[in-house]
Formats: sequence, C-alpha cells, structure tokens
Amino acid sequence: MGMTMTQKILAAHAGLSSVKAGDLIEADLDLVLGNDVTTPVAINELSKFKKKTVFDNTKIALVMDHFTPNKDIKSAEHVKQVRDFSKANNIVNYFDVGHMGIEHALLPEKGLIVAGNTCIGADSHTCTYGALGAFSTGVGSTDMAAGMVTGKAWFKVPSAIKFVLRGKKAPWTGGKDLILHIIGKIGVDGARYKSMEFVGEGVAELSMDDRFTVANMAIEAGAKNGIFPVDEKTVEYMKEHAPGKEYSVYEADEDAEYDEVIEIDLAELRPTVAFPHLPENTKTIDEIHAEGDIMIDQVVIGSCTNGRIEDMRIAAGIMKGRKIADWLRVIIIPGTQQVYLQMIREGLAEIFVEAGAIVSTPTCGPCLGGHMGILAHGEKAVSTTNRNFVGRMGAIDSEIYLASPAVAAASAILGKIASPEDL
Repeated sequence: MGMTMTQKILAAHAGLSSVKAGDLIEADLDLVLGNDVTTPVAINELSKFKKKTVFDNTKIALVMDHFTPNKDIKSAEHVKQVRDFSKANNIVNYFDVGHMGIEHALLPEKGLIVAGNTCIGADSHTCTYGALGAFSTGVGSTDMAAGMVTGKAWFKVPSAIKFVLRGKKAPWTGGKDLILHIIGKIGVDGARYKSMEFVGEGVAELSMDDRFTVANMAIEAGAKNGIFPVDEKTVEYMKEHAPGKEYSVYEADEDAEYDEVIEIDLAELRPTVAFPHLPENTKTIDEIHAEGDIMIDQVVIGSCTNGRIEDMRIAAGIMKGRKIADWLRVIIIPGTQQVYLQMIREGLAEIFVEAGAIVSTPTCGPCLGGHMGILAHGEKAVSTTNRNFVGRMGAIDSEIYLASPAVAAASAILGKIASPEDL
C-alpha cells in the first residue's frame, strides 16, 4: 500500500520504512514553536520533567506576537517569563518587539522551516508551513514542553483527503477564496484529523502567499495538517529565505489511499465570505448582493492568514486614490517587520494612511480579541483573519465576516461587504 505525502514525511522522521493511517508513532522534530500565550504554560510544565534543558537551542522558536507590544501587566509578565527562559537556555530564535512578527508569517520568512521538515507548535495555525511541503501541526502546551526537552512528538498517522486543483484563478480570487470555498463545501469538521493534500496543475496558479493562506486555514476544516507539493515556486522561496539549508522533497505514491478525492476548478471560484459564526458559513459575493447590503463598522487586513506582502499590495492597489467610508475604522497589520518595511519602501503604508486607515506594528492583536481593534456590542467587521466564532474579536454579539484582502479593501471603501468589481 502506498503512502501519502504526509505519511512519507512522518515515516522518515520516525525511522520507519512505511506507516499507515491510524498508526501511533514517535517522530523526530525539526522545529518546536511557541508564542507569548502558550510558552509560559509549557515552561511551567517543564518543572514536571526530570530533564529541564532543551534538546537543541537552535530548533526552538519563541515568538512574542499575540499580546505584543504588551497590552497590560499580565501580558508583560508572560513575555518576561519567556524572555528569561530564552536567555537561560540560549534560545537562538527568540523574537520580541522590533524583531518579531506574527509567528506563522515570520518563521517561513526567516527560513526556519523548509520542505520535508516536521514542526509542532503550541498554536493551532502551525499547519501553515505545509505550504512549503513540510509536516506541521498544532499541539497543546504540554506536548510543546515535551518537544522542547526530547526533540520528539507522538502522532497518530492521519488519513488524507486529496484536493485536485484545475484551471486558472478567476479575477479577484486567491488562496483565501479557495480555502473558504473548501470549508464551505466540507464543513468545519469535514477533514477532522486528516491531512488535506493539494495536487494538480492548478497548484502552479497559486503564489506562495496563496498557499500559506490555504494551509493556514486547514485547521478550520478540522484537519491535522494541510500540505502542498514542492514545485519551482517552493524551491525559489526556499532559496530566497533559507539559502543553503537542506530540504527533502516527498511525493505521494501513485497508489496512496485517500478517504476522498475532491476536484476544484479555480476558474469557477468567486470572491467568498464566511458569515458569522463559523468559517463554513460561506456565501459568494453574488449571493451576498442578491440578499442585500451588509453595512460594516470595521475592516482588519492582516493576521497570520493574510498579512504578507502580496496581501498588502492587493489591498493597497484597491485603496489607492480612494477614501475609506465615513465612520468606518480600517486597521492594517503587516505580518512581520520585513513586510512592514517593504510596505514603507513601496509606498503602501502611505496609500493606507492617505485613505484613512491606520497601520499597526505586527501583532495578532484583534484576531483573537486581544487588542488593536476590539469590537463593541453589535458591531460588524470584515476581517482577513481565520476565525469568526462568537465573541472572537470582542463583544459576544459582534459579528465577523472572513474575507480576502481584495474583498476587505473594497468593503473598506464602500462601507459594506463588497468586492473590487463593485468599485
């Protein structure tokens, strides 16, 4: 019986010739990730281990991003605890104010993970790195602590769903529309503990930023991970961001078993929005127009899902020379310091400010209801983030509409949910 791409990576890291869905294995880790919310819990768990030191100070990444810059005393104390731990253990990849970014945008940019690697992170959206052909998945803080000490993690080998991408992208659609379309189709538990494996000639239509967006939201379908094949775009990205770093390319066997095969024609995709209060509650822009205007109070463009430079260029291209709607708040959050700097150099920050938006330092901020854009009672926001659960971004009766940067930017101009086609 053949293996899927994910199964091959897990087998190699477990020192096994083959694995199958349902097997319990222990695999070597190439990277262990934590942030300012989850790492303090992991540090506290370390007190229960006989071994207190980390397995490799170069294979742990600690990124202060959720409540950073610190919004209150409690968040400051959390970061101080992680900062002190990093100093004591000489953690090489510790990222704080001035050097940080939103973790899942930052790690690929820094070249810390490449094709064929294994990564666990105490954050559910660690599945982002499947865009590079790596196996990455979110875990709890206790598993993170064990990973930091042993350099290993246990897994139940997942079965897989194969998504065959065909055709060329339609205008004003991208990775966010693709993954929202998929989640709308299979549901938030449609890929529970499975690997979402993307193949087909349509993969070449997706930029690396598109792929990061798709892999990032695999967890919103319940998946263990999402993963893309390694092609020329992947290799070029790794050459730029991880020059000289060794990587491994794994390909699924022709006789690999899949629970399901789903074909998607990219040309048929339309700008898609997830309505409250689940990512599966999707509607196309055409359906929205047919039902009537949805006026909004805030737009957020950023996050680990859509805070990369391509996202910023798309949004700025739409907002250039225009003004945001009256009474609307628009918050732009670059994913990393490098993205922020590139925005300045390319004049994107100027476009946003002149349109009436604000530009924030890189932070998770409002995505999890942290800071930098909390919603009041009854307010509605269009956001390029990844979750729209009840109370996710503020008041329990506020509403979050998940969308692409293109839809978010157009909505910012018109003050209602819209696409660039409406401008």
